[in-house]
Formats: sequence, structure tokens, C-alpha cells
Amino acid sequence: MSSDDSNNISPISRDADAVACSPSSTAVTYSDNPSPSSLPTVAPDPLSWPPDGKLCLEWIQHLMSVFEWSSRNLAPSAFPSVFPVPVFDALVLTASKILHKEPNCLQINIPDSDSTVVVVGDLHGQLHDLLFLLQDAGFPAQNRIFVFNGDYVDRGAWGLETFLLLLAWKVFMPHRVFLLRGNHESKYCTSTYGFEKEVLAKYGDKGKHVYRKCLGCFEGLPLASIIAERVYTAHGGLFRSISVTPSRRSKGKKNRRINLIPEANALCLGSLEELSKARRSVLDPPWEGLNLIPGDVLWSDPSMKPGLSPNKERGIGLLWGPDCTEEFLKKFKLKLIIRSHEGPDAREKRPGLGGMDEGYTIDHDVESGKLITVFSAPDYPQFQATEERYNNKGAYVVLKPPRFDNPEFHSFEAITPRPKVNPYYDFEEVIDSDEDLDLASMVTTDL
Repeated sequence: MSSDDSNNISPISRDADAVACSPSSTAVTYSDNPSPSSLPTVAPDPLSWPPDGKLCLEWIQHLMSVFEWSSRNLAPSAFPSVFPVPVFDALVLTASKILHKEPNCLQINIPDSDSTVVVVGDLHGQLHDLLFLLQDAGFPAQNRIFVFNGDYVDRGAWGLETFLLLLAWKVFMPHRVFLLRGNHESKYCTSTYGFEKEVLAKYGDKGKHVYRKCLGCFEGLPLASIIAERVYTAHGGLFRSISVTPSRRSKGKKNRRINLIPEANALCLGSLEELSKARRSVLDPPWEGLNLIPGDVLWSDPSMKPGLSPNKERGIGLLWGPDCTEEFLKKFKLKLIIRSHEGPDAREKRPGLGGMDEGYTIDHDVESGKLITVFSAPDYPQFQATEERYNNKGAYVVLKPPRFDNPEFHSFEAITPRPKVNPYYDFEEVIDSDEDLDLASMVTTDL
């Protein structure tokens, strides 16, 4: 990826997303708070891919209604009866082509004076809360842009539906909907925290095929965005500069290349140019070697301690202090950093930083601006006993013109009742994904 890739997203055009629906399209109204009694009483017909490959709003509304209905009325193994494999293949292929063409750091330019931007945090397979969020914030539109900060899958039981719905919105409105990668969009996390087993349960003998296609799509997700030249968003946050020094040249004809290793004597913040050059197409972001920026962007956390340091608790990524936030904002003339990655369980172990009861916190308030964490999965985690859950609210952030640097926070409660479903991971043993990574099992090619 070239150093100019971060500037390759053209300004939003009103014609870019004009997708006409065929006259035969049937709109299915999706209510603000769907209940089982408001849903169809008979099984819907299987979804089909439009012959011309162009999605429309009615198709996506129907998709939302079908996913909601199937979550309450079908066994997981019956999911292909409403979303067949050929439709899955067409959607993921179309979305992947769009995503893989996008740069590591999206430049989201907003020429329209009436446009707003909605930034969404972790969703973790909580489909019903996503459906509410889209209704509450308003669907993506010509004047309403969405930036999703990753972690669409794992933990919750509807990661597949959540991810597919967002891909459908991306295909329909590629210049209004932006999907970033989270640390859970990886082979390691999805094989540990439920998504792989969810896919196998829903697609049976086609499950491995579906899972592989999802992993390939994950590799194409961009790492970060800059909104209106003022707001940086990423799942985890900031990242290091990768400076290298050559080691000794190996002797012998078979080993004549020079191995480069990162300097370990100092850590300093990376640049947007370095971010644009990182290789994001990896199943698991490397935790050692040369290609460390993707792991930093997806796994790092803020701290109240000044400076940059290794994120020892996670085993990957960095911790950065308020001074680093100030340096990054000032250097790149930004006003806000909006990241996600930490829910109420993680924040319970982070003294000095705010809790996630309302779905968001302001972690650093420095001279040049603010660092915000937003988490959009309420009443998390899904499968704990009621008294063991955090009863947190989810939240999303709205940025409005003309400056886009005065965030509005919208908190919301979880949609109830949730459909009864069995977990796809051992939630009693694997409670917190923030600790004890089995780094040796992560699939990287940069070691």
C-alpha cells in the first residue's frame, strides 16, 4: 500500500450511493422496538441476491426484519433457510471488493453543510441492540454518515447477522458507511470467543467455507479513519513508530537477506504516513516483528501514566498517556480521538480511568482536544447471570457540523427480552478477552 493511500477516498458525492430499487421490490417496515408479536407469524421466504447486484433500502429493511424474526423463531441450524449460502457468498464478495480497495486510514471528507457523523463502538454480536441503534440514530443516509469502530462479532450469539447486516449497508452506501477492523475480527479471537462455532452451528457442512470467507473479509477492513480533518477513530487507538536497524548479514548463499528488527531502546508515536504503509491483510495482527502497527491500532489502550509502554496485560499493543494524546492531536491538527475496545469488564480493572456505565468515557482532556472511548453493547456480556452482568448502557457518538469536534453522546438500554440461545464459547472460563492471550496460537506471517 503506497504512502498516498490515506488520501485516496474522494469527497462524498450525492450520486455515489444512488442505487435504484426495482419496481418489484417489497418493502418490509421495521418497527422501532420490534417484539415477537409484531414480527411475521410465518417463515419468510429465503432472501435472494438482486439480479443486477444492486442493493436498495427495501432489501436491507427486509434483511433486518428476517434476521430479527429468525433470531426468535428458528434454530441456529435453520439459518440457511432464510439466508442461503449463495446470498452469503454474493454479499461478502461484493463487500470485500469494496473494503480491500480502501486505504488503511480512511479520509472521510464531508462537503455537505448539513451532514452528521455517527461513531459506533463494540457491538459483539448483539444484533437486537444494533437494530435499535440504527433506528435511534437514524439509518445511514445522504446526510448521515456512520463509522463503526470494529468488534462486530464474538461473545454475543448473533455475530454473523450483525456483520452481514453491516456489510449490506456498506454495499448499499459505500461512501456513507465505513467499517473499521476490531481486534475480534481475527482468527485467534473468533476461534476463542465464539464466532467460529457460531458460524459452524448455523451453516453446518458449509460452515468452514463461510468462516473462511468471513476471515478474508476481516483482512480487508481498514484500520482507522480521519473525519473532516479533525477526528481520528480506531478500535484500540494510537500506535508506535517502526524504526529499524539492520542486523548482521547471515553467511551462506541460502541466507543472504538482511533481517531488520525494530529498535527496542525507545518507543515513540507513529505517523499517519507509517499507518498508511502498514500491512493489514493478516489473519492475526503480529505481536512481534516488523508489522506491529496493526496490532497497536487494534489492541492498545489509554493510560493515565505519561508516555508509551508495552501493554503487558494484553500481551500485544501499547499503553499511552495523556501526553501522547496531546502530541498526536497537535501534530496532526486534530481535536478528537474516538476509540472503543474497552467494555465495563475491562474498565473495572483500570483504576484512574472512567467506568463504562453510560457506554462512553472521556479518558484524556488535554490542551488540543479529547480522547473518548465509546462502547455500544449494552447489558454486557450477554450470557453472564443477571447479577454478574454490568447492566451498562451502550452509547454512540454524534458529530455535527461545522467543526465536528463537539461530540454528542447518546446512551441507550439493552433491548429486552433477548431471545433464548446457548452461548458459543465457554463464558465461565473465558470471561475477559483482555488478558492471557495465547500468542503462540495467533496466525501471523511477520514473525
